Amino acid sequence: MTRLSVNINKIATLRNSRGGNIPNVLKAAADCQKFGAEGITVHPRPDERHIKKQDVYDIKPAITTEFNIEGYPSKQFIDLVCSVKPTQVTLVPDPPEAITSSAGWDTIKNQSFLTEVISEFHKNGIRTSIFTGTELPHFEAAAKTKTDRVELYTEPYATNYPVNKEFAIAPFIKAAREAQKVGLGINAGHDLSLENLRYFNENIPGLLEVSIGHALIADALYIGLEKTIKLYLAELT
Repeated sequence: MTRLSVNINKIATLRNSRGGNIPNVLKAAADCQKFGAEGITVHPRPDERHIKKQDVYDIKPAITTEFNIEGYPSKQFIDLVCSVKPTQVTLVPDPPEAITSSAGWDTIKNQSFLTEVISEFHKNGIRTSIFTGTELPHFEAAAKTKTDRVELYTEPYATNYPVNKEFAIAPFIKAAREAQKVGLGINAGHDLSLENLRYFNENIPGLLEVSIGHALIADALYIGLEKTIKLYLAELT
């Protein structure tokens, strides 16, 4: 069964819009775990517009499931991750002003940089994942960095799914096969939802984990967090 990691950034965004501690991000992380999520994902950004640095420190000891921290590997980010020591760190190429992730790494161009960063995380016992598109040459280059996994950027799949799901999934199947060929574990995330998740999971070989935030938290506004997580888990069985 593919693991579900819930990205709780949107809960932090809502809290920050008014200040204070409502909704409580730490409680949300604990509740996601209690309701069956097998991981918690956060993406702290330099401006702390959603997840704050202190949130990261607070969440780590409060959960027993996997903790995934994603972000651009600046020195500040690297120091934070190495001090917290989550289960996994996911490296994304976002500039600080980005609203959300919009592309994967060019692992050929950035191979040397990523290799150095990943080595530092491995020294601290942290599993690594690189956010990637579906360009096939990028997987061999990713493997050379010694990363443990890649996370497939699935926004193009989600965009094309309502129009032609076979067309939408095709490059991701090829990408997953190439990743497996070079010995990489496979994660996925971005715009996955109850509409498109099952088809993706059924067709991607070797899929280990999906990280879902925006759609899942939006669904929870209508049907509740517990029921929503159970629905997403059902799509992954």
